[in-house]
Amino acid sequence: MAGWQDWVGREEVAEDVLTPETLRRFTATLEGVVPLPAHPLCLHWCLAAPALPASALGQDGHPAKGGFLPPIPLPRRMWAGGEITFHAPLPLGTAITRTSRIAAIREKQGRTGPLVFVEVAHEFSAGNTMLVSEVQTLVYRTPAPLHRPQAEGMGTPTVSLTPDATLLFRYSALTFNGHRIHYDEPYARTVEGYPGLVVHGPLVATLLANLAEAQAGRSLRHLTYRGASPAIADETLHLFTDAGQLEARSANGALVSTATASFDI
Repeated sequence: MAGWQDWVGREEVAEDVLTPETLRRFTATLEGVVPLPAHPLCLHWCLAAPALPASALGQDGHPAKGGFLPPIPLPRRMWAGGEITFHAPLPLGTAITRTSRIAAIREKQGRTGPLVFVEVAHEFSAGNTMLVSEVQTLVYRTPAPLHRPQAEGMGTPTVSLTPDATLLFRYSALTFNGHRIHYDEPYARTVEGYPGLVVHGPLVATLLANLAEAQAGRSLRHLTYRGASPAIADETLHLFTDAGQLEARSANGALVSTATASFDI
């Protein structure tokens, strides 16, 4: 597999407006799940998502390959992690521009076959004001048996919740995410091999970020997060915050996600 370096530097620009209704729906979706600060974090994932007709989607519900992202011929795409810097709160009623750029493409050989990592840098701005900057890491791979980490001992969680199909559906709608593993259980089980509906990686990061800021009582400035294994709907999810070290674990203590948060002084 070669030739993908020509895609590095490719850019995409989109614009959106954060409306009071979008903010209200985001808050309604997460309220009571985790504490929310005055300016909820990770709301930018609800803005300027690619809006494509059904004819431009792949079987999995993602945009078909070969648009902004390279047409890597590996069938599974996952959100592996990333890092976010929150520069300023998102303003209501103002045009917000998302500028996305393919920052790097790396190939490696994993235990179950080839892997391709694509780093995408995003900047959200309003006029000359930077609001959010982030780098997302996507991984493309071959189908492989689901790896669920061994159970581990764990302390007392900060918050425990049970994500259900309704939460996943509402979050998919908020972020205009068509990936079928989040709402089509027969597809998730029979095609992609999961034991149930999959909780969005960005949703887990959103829960950890907002919980961390609420616990710290200070504005969260930077978040680095990494997925370790999928969280599954209707299974308990434990969230831990400890001085900026964050974790999400499954019901039996297996690691789902880790994150590191830094705050304003």
